[in-house]
Amino acid sequence: MNQILDLLKNIFVYRENKDYEFSLPSNTINENTESNEVEYKNIHPTLSVNLEYLKVKYNALISRDIKFREFIFSSHGREYNACIVFIDGMVDAEIINNFILKPLMLIDKDNKPKTTSVAISNNITVRKVKKFNLENYIFNCLLPQNDIKKIKEFKDIISEINSGNCALFVDTLPIAFSLDVKGFKHRTVSVPQNEVVVKGAQEAFVEVLRVNTSILRRIINNENLIIENTTVGNVSKTNIAICYLKNIANDELVGEVKYRINNLDVDSIISAGELEQLIQDEGFTSFPQLISTERPDRVANLLFNGRVAIIINGSPYVLVAPGILVDFISSPEDLNLKQQFSNILRIIRIIAIFFSLLLPGIYIATTIYHPELIPTELLFSIAASRESVPFPIIFEIVLMEVSFELIREAGLRVPSPIGPTIGIVGALILGEAAVNASIVSPILIIIVSITAICSFAVPDYSLGFTLRFLRFIFLFLGYISGFLGIALGLFIYFGILGGLKSFGVPYLEPYFPIGNKDTAATIFLSPIWLREKRANFLATKRPKDAGNISMLWKKPKD
Repeated sequence: MNQILDLLKNIFVYRENKDYEFSLPSNTINENTESNEVEYKNIHPTLSVNLEYLKVKYNALISRDIKFREFIFSSHGREYNACIVFIDGMVDAEIINNFILKPLMLIDKDNKPKTTSVAISNNITVRKVKKFNLENYIFNCLLPQNDIKKIKEFKDIISEINSGNCALFVDTLPIAFSLDVKGFKHRTVSVPQNEVVVKGAQEAFVEVLRVNTSILRRIINNENLIIENTTVGNVSKTNIAICYLKNIANDELVGEVKYRINNLDVDSIISAGELEQLIQDEGFTSFPQLISTERPDRVANLLFNGRVAIIINGSPYVLVAPGILVDFISSPEDLNLKQQFSNILRIIRIIAIFFSLLLPGIYIATTIYHPELIPTELLFSIAASRESVPFPIIFEIVLMEVSFELIREAGLRVPSPIGPTIGIVGALILGEAAVNASIVSPILIIIVSITAICSFAVPDYSLGFTLRFLRFIFLFLGYISGFLGIALGLFIYFGILGGLKSFGVPYLEPYFPIGNKDTAATIFLSPIWLREKRANFLATKRPKDAGNISMLWKKPKD
């Protein structure tokens, strides 16, 4: 027996093996340990020192996309060693060849020492060579570039190279020239994929920061549009643009946005979703607190209203702060329609939000605890449809809800040509088969289908995801204690929303705090000629958006 136990221990019991045939270097680096690598802060006048430092920084022996092009150019009778440094694939080779290398390398007949004649006596004349500044001569005469900067520190020139610029180093000069030669490929401006409108602009943001800022500049067309650049990420150095209208936006709001962004200690940020989670007020609530949109026209409209936009390089979504609950119920289409149509659509969305959140919970609470609320004929129909179903109602509805979430997730993850097929197979074939097999009742299929359709009517993706999550909570509350549990859950969540703020703005503006009469931020829109004021909670520098009489053509002449 002991031999069997020893055998089992030898097979199943883990014993640390301290005899290895190889060794692993320690991956724990003490931050206080000094590196053997020489660190330079300022650019050195000696070209070889600069190039050696950059080759070590970029691991040039391993990374083959970093290019060092060394050459010699002549100026005023003297030859200078020079080198350009750039990242292959991020620059335009034609610009480098035609506007950097050619002006520097080709011999110009006028590129000779400048002299002046000095008469010593009547018959003797001496030609004296004029002194010239090589740095200014290269900057002003030899580089026909529209964007060129002088940089003295290595950290700045490395940042310029990483962003797609070309760095020029010249021997004897303690500076480097940064030249804008960006030429990397990117997605062209296309139609919005997730915020489709009928009457409105048909262009969306892309992943390139400067393309997005240029789109905003073209739409807003005002010199008061401020676009401040900053970087986030100790390693990634992600470029971020903070946009606002100087003559409209509140300075405290702008300062709060910049303060939060500039005080992030993270290694990398590559998407708007990551940044949104890091700068929002409450990280444990599932409700969105910043507006995330891919539409430039919507961002421009929000900027005109006094908000602050945050553009992240590499992300096609722009964040706008602050965000309140009304913003996530609204659609970009609302401003393009008459207020009657927009308000009808908003009522439909509110109904859709209500059903998406509470319909499964109300159904299960009614059938278990409050059957007297159901008409007699319908109650008999529900009982007859569930007669052959062997499972309790909570199991049925959870099974169908989870199945639908799986179908939705599978439709998003599979290749696009197969996505519609997944939906058809899951919704029609599997649903019909489940009813025929008496696994679920037909009325439950209707309830889940209506809930799913209502969830697609929510205009904001983040809010829709929140409703999908909360639906299960209210489902179990309705199963545990009927309408009392649902009412208790609504009370708790409205209390949470009442205390929630987005950059200091109450989330339920203008309905909470009670007594606020801000008519510019209500759920229902007033006629466009009556929208004279901006929202009070933004405390903008220009409270009025239009004159008392906006349609002057209707004003009678005196």
